[in-house]
Amino acid sequence: MKIRTITCHHAINHGAMLQAYALATRLRIMGHDAEIIDYQPHYMQGVSLSQSSPIYDRYGLGWAYVLAKLPSRLKTMKRERVFDDFLCNYLPVTTAHYDNIDQLRQMPPEADVYIAGSDQIWNTTFPNGTDPAYYLDFGSKKTRRISYSASFAITSISDNKREWVKEHLHNFDAISVRESSAITLLHDLGHEGTQVVDPVFLLDEKQWLAMADETAVDEDFVLIYDFLNSPDIANVAKRISRLYGCKIYSIGPWPLNYANRNFRYSGPRTFITLASKARCVVSNSFHGSAFSIIFRKPFFVVERGDGLNARMHDLLSHYNIPDRIVTTQATDAQLIADIDYDAVSDIVKDDINCSLDFLKRNL
Repeated sequence: MKIRTITCHHAINHGAMLQAYALATRLRIMGHDAEIIDYQPHYMQGVSLSQSSPIYDRYGLGWAYVLAKLPSRLKTMKRERVFDDFLCNYLPVTTAHYDNIDQLRQMPPEADVYIAGSDQIWNTTFPNGTDPAYYLDFGSKKTRRISYSASFAITSISDNKREWVKEHLHNFDAISVRESSAITLLHDLGHEGTQVVDPVFLLDEKQWLAMADETAVDEDFVLIYDFLNSPDIANVAKRISRLYGCKIYSIGPWPLNYANRNFRYSGPRTFITLASKARCVVSNSFHGSAFSIIFRKPFFVVERGDGLNARMHDLLSHYNIPDRIVTTQATDAQLIADIDYDAVSDIVKDDINCSLDFLKRNL
C-alpha cells in the first residue's frame, strides 16, 4: 500500500526528526511503500541571510544588519547542516517538495492513505496547528485519511480557533492521538479518537541502537536535554551530578555553562548515543522522557515555563511514574530513586500492541 505521512519532520529538533523516522520505518517494516511528504512551510524554515530588518533597510543599513547577525547565523547554519544530513540519509521524503498548502492542493502526492502525525502538529499556539496541510486538506477524496499519534500539546483551544479545528477534523476517516488530554479535547470538539503511543515506541531498543553514532563516551554523565535554558533544570542537574558523582553533558540548541560537555552541533544519531549511555536524563522534553523509557534510564522532567507540560504529565501518569516530574524542592532521596521498569515495560508492550492494531485496522 502506498502511504504518505505528513509531520513537522524538518524542525531542527531531535525528537521531531526521530518520530518522523520511526513512523515511516515501522510502516515499511509492515510492508508498505511509505514516504514522508517533504512539506516545509515558511514558518518551519530557518531565517535566510538575505533577510534583513525593514527598519534597517529604510535607512540603507540592511547589510550592516546582516553583518551584525552573521556570527550567530553561522552557528545556526552549522547546527542546521547536521539535521539536514540526517534528513537526507535517514528520512524517506518524497521527491516532490512543497512550501505551502496551495502547492499540496495543486499537485498532491499520490497515495492510498495519508497519515498526519505524529508530534505537535495540532498545537494551535504554533502556526502548524492551524495549517490545513496537517489536517490533510488536500488530495483525492478517494484517499483514506488517518492521524497517528497527533498531539495538541495543550489542554484547551482558544475560542477563536475551536470551530476551525473542529471543522478540519472532519477530513479524517480515523483519528488517533498521543495524549489522554487530546482524547478529552476531541470529545469536547465532537470527535472520537484512539490513544496510541508516539512512533518512537514502535521501534525497540536494538533498532534504535543500530543507528547510534560513534560518539566517544568513557565516563558516567547526566544528560541534559533543555530547550529553554532553564535555571531549574540547572539546579536539579547539578544536584544529581553530585549525588551520582558524575559529569554533566548537554545536547540542545545552545551551550550550557554548567555542563562539562556540550553537544550543540550534534544530530539525532548522537542524541540516541547519549540517551542510551547516560546514567540519568534530565529534560523538559517529551522525547527526552520517551527515549529514557525505551533505554530504561533513570530520568526526571522539570516543567516548562511556556506551559507545554500536558504531554509529559500524560506520559508519566499513564506509566504510573508521576514522581519523575520534580522541582528544585525535590529531596535527595527523590533524585536517586529507581524506576520499576519491569512494571513500566508491561504497560508499554500493551500500548504498542494496541497502537499497531490501530494502524492495521485503518490501513
